[in-house]
Amino acid sequence: MADGPYTTWDPDLGPSREADLAAVPTFKPYRHPAAGWGAAIAVGKFMVLKEHETFIGTKAILKMNHQVHGFDCPGCAWPDATDGLVLDVCENGIKHVTWEMTHKRCTPEFFAQHTVTELATWSSYDLEDQGRLTEPMVYDPATDHYVPISWADAFEMVGKALRELDDPNDAAFYTSGRLANEATFLYQLMVREFGTNNLPDCSNMCHEASGRALQASIGTGKGTCDLEDWDKTDALFVMGINAAANAPRMLTALAKATKRGAQVVHVNPLIEAASRDTIIPHDFLAMATFHPTKSGTLNLQVRIGGDFALIRGMSKAVLEEAQHNPKALDHEFIERYTVGFDDYVREVENTTWADIEKQSGLSESLIRKAARVYSNADRSIISWCLGVTQHEHGVETIREIVNLLLMRGNLGREGAGPSPVRGHSNVQGNRTCGIDNNPPAEFLDRLAKVCQIEVPRDNGYDVVATIEAMQAGKLKFFMSMGGNFVQAAPDSAYTFEAFQKTDFTVIVSTKLNRSHVVHGKRALILPCIARTEHDHQRSGPQVISMENGMAVVHLSRGMKKPASPHLLSEPAILAGIAKAALPQTKTPWDHYVENYDHIRDTMSKVLEGFEDYNRRVRMGLGFRIRQPARELIFLTPSQKAEFSAATLPDTTNPPGMLTLATQRSQDQWNTTIYTNNDRYRGVHNLRTLIFMNKQDMRDRGLKEFDKVDITSTARDGSKRSLHEYQVIPYDIPVGCAAGYMPEMNVLCAIGDYSTESDQPLMKSVKVTVTPSS
Repeated sequence: MADGPYTTWDPDLGPSREADLAAVPTFKPYRHPAAGWGAAIAVGKFMVLKEHETFIGTKAILKMNHQVHGFDCPGCAWPDATDGLVLDVCENGIKHVTWEMTHKRCTPEFFAQHTVTELATWSSYDLEDQGRLTEPMVYDPATDHYVPISWADAFEMVGKALRELDDPNDAAFYTSGRLANEATFLYQLMVREFGTNNLPDCSNMCHEASGRALQASIGTGKGTCDLEDWDKTDALFVMGINAAANAPRMLTALAKATKRGAQVVHVNPLIEAASRDTIIPHDFLAMATFHPTKSGTLNLQVRIGGDFALIRGMSKAVLEEAQHNPKALDHEFIERYTVGFDDYVREVENTTWADIEKQSGLSESLIRKAARVYSNADRSIISWCLGVTQHEHGVETIREIVNLLLMRGNLGREGAGPSPVRGHSNVQGNRTCGIDNNPPAEFLDRLAKVCQIEVPRDNGYDVVATIEAMQAGKLKFFMSMGGNFVQAAPDSAYTFEAFQKTDFTVIVSTKLNRSHVVHGKRALILPCIARTEHDHQRSGPQVISMENGMAVVHLSRGMKKPASPHLLSEPAILAGIAKAALPQTKTPWDHYVENYDHIRDTMSKVLEGFEDYNRRVRMGLGFRIRQPARELIFLTPSQKAEFSAATLPDTTNPPGMLTLATQRSQDQWNTTIYTNNDRYRGVHNLRTLIFMNKQDMRDRGLKEFDKVDITSTARDGSKRSLHEYQVIPYDIPVGCAAGYMPEMNVLCAIGDYSTESDQPLMKSVKVTVTPSS
C-alpha cells in the first residue's frame, strides 16, 4: 500500500497462494542450463494443466514465427530465424500464445455476475484468467457493472465524446507493441486527422533512451545489426537483459557464438541463467544427451546504474593501449566518419580509475579484462535492454556505448555495431509507422501531402505527461490499443487515481485486465481478434505485418477461428471510431478495411523505406528497412557519427539506501503473470519479495524470508511503501536490490523520470529496507 492519499491494489498480483495451502515460498539457486528440459516441462505443464490446450497449442508451435504461412509471436521482438529453422519458438512465446488461445471466455454473463468494484479486488492473474473477451461492453455507473453494447452504439459513443471535446489535445491515444503495422498507421492517421500528437506508447517507458541516443550519435533511432551480424561477430556484449526470460530465442544466437569461438560478455547486476549455459530445445541431440552449450564467457556484475562507468573504463583502457599499439584504434575510420573524438579523449583522460571503480562497482583489472576482449575482437556488437535505458543517464550511457564502438570502427560492416534488444513484438514497428508524440517534421509533411489532411505540429503527451495531465484534470479522454496501461505505468496509486479522474476511457484488448476495472467515469471495453486468429474482411482473408527488433518487416497470418463472432479486427475498430469522430473525413476508411493492401499502398507513399510495400513484404522473409548508418551515411547535423563527451555521473546511493531495480520473473510476460514462480532465480510460490546482497541483509539484521517494509524516497522528498515483502539473499552487488514489476511500480514516483529520455526510473529507485513491525 502506498503512503499518502492514494490507494492501490493488493500487491500480490499472481495466482492466489491461499488457493493452495501447500504453496509455501521456497528458494534454491538454479544451477541448471537455461531452456532445455526445464523449459520443455514448464511448457507442457502450462499447456496441459493450466490451459488444457495441448492440441491447438501444438499446432501453434508449428505455425509460430513461420513468416511465409504462419503468425508472428505476440511476445518479444527477437528476429525470426533466417536459416530454415522449423521450431523457432521459446518457452515464453508458447505460453503467451497458449494464454491467448485459451478456450475460456469472458462473456456478458460473467460481467452480470460481478460488479466492477468486486473485480477491482481480484488479482491481475484472476482477471486475465477469465479468458477471451467476446463482445463490446460499456460501464453502467448505476449498477456498477459492464453491460453489452452494440458496435454501432459503441462507435457513436466514442465519436460523440471526441466531437464534444473543447480541444483535440484533451484526448490521448496510447498503444502497446502488439499493434500491427497496418493498424498502427491507421491509428496515428485517425489521431492526427482529429488534431493531436498525444500518442504515448510503451517505448516512452522502455527504449526511448535508445532512440534518442542513437539518433544523436549516428542519425538513426534504431540499431544497425541484424541476426546475421550476430552470427559473424567476434565479441558480443549483452548488457542489462535477462535473455532467458525476456528474449529466450536469443539463447540460440549466444550458443552459436560460443560454439564458433566468439566471446560473449554478460553485463548485469544479477548473474542470470542465460549467462552461463543453455540447451536449445530444437537441438534434439543436445536435449537427448542433456548436453549444454556455453552461452557466456565472462560475467560483469556492475552496480545498478554502473554501465556508463564500465564502458568509460573500457574506453580508457583502449586509449591507453593505443599509446603503444597503433592497431588499438581505427584512426582512418575516426578521421573519415566521426567528429568530436578529441573532446571525448580529453574527457576520458580526465576520468580517474578510482571514480570508474567506484561508479561501476568493478575492479580496474576486471574492466581491463573486458577491454581486452573488445580490443582482441576484429568485429564487436554491443547490445542492451532496459537495464541500461531505465536510468537517469540512459541516453548518455548508450552514447558512451556508441563511442566505444566508433573507436575501433565497429560500424558499417558485418558482425559489428549497436544492437538494442526490443522487448515487445512490433514496438519498433509502432514507432516506425507513426506512433510518436514528438514526430519529425518530414514525416508530418509526407502524411499531410499523401493523406490530404491538416496535421498538428505541436509535440504531444508521452506516458508521464499523459498521467500528469489526467491527474490535473486536463485530459478528458483516453484510448488504449492493447496493453495494460495503468499496471505498466509508474507510481501505481497516483496513476490509478489519475485514470479514474478521466471522463472517458476506451480500451481495445483481447482479455480483461487492470485497465478495465480501474477506469474513467465512462468506460468501454472493445474486444478485438488476436494475432493468432483469422482476419476476414470484404475482399477475403487478410494478412498483417510486423517489424522485429532488427528492422525486418514481415507478414503474419492468423491460424485459428476468432474467439467470438462478435470480435472485430483492430483496423475495423479504428475505422468505426474514425468515421464517428470525424464526420467530415475524406479518408477512405472502409476502403482501407476491406483490403489491407490498400493501407499498405498508402504507407508506401508516407513511410520512408516502405516503398513497394505490398510486393516486398511478400518476398520470402520480408524486407529489412534501410539503415543509413549501416552504410556509413549519418543523418546528423555534422553528417558524421558524433562522439559525445559526457562527464561520468555519480550514481552512488545516499547513506543507508539501496538502489532498487524492477524486473520480470521467469513466469511472466510484461504485466501478464502466469505463476508465482521464477524458476531461473530459484524462487517458487512468491512474488512479494526483494532480492538483496547478504551483506546488506546482515547490516539490517535480516535473514532469508524475513518480512520487510520497502520505502522509496522520490526526488521531491515524498515517500511510497510496500509492506511485509520477504527477503531473498541473492548474488547481487552490495548496495543493490531487485524485485518484480508491476508490484513494485508503486515505488517509482511519477516525477522520477530521466531528464535525458523522460523515461520513468524503474531501475533506479532509491529505497530503505526495514524489518516489518
